[in-house]
Amino acid sequence: MTNVNITNFRKDIYELLEQTIKYNEPLHISTKNGNAIVLSEEDYNNLIETLYVSSIPELKKDVVEGLKEDIKDCVDEDEVKW
Repeated sequence: MTNVNITNFRKDIYELLEQTIKYNEPLHISTKNGNAIVLSEEDYNNLIETLYVSSIPELKKDVVEGLKEDIKDCVDEDEVKW
């Protein structure tokens, strides 16, 4: 995570935001009144999706069980009918 104070953030805002977007690296901004975290939209959406999946007990259970499966026992992606 990149750390920057508010003064340097204001000075380099374009470059810092481009870096956050390009590398999905959160940006920690410190101020006298508190701190903030800037995330790329992709990271934000992934976080929201993870929270959503975790909020559905049965789905969360299925995901956890699926993580225990050996990859060689899984169906190939090309065989899945969407």
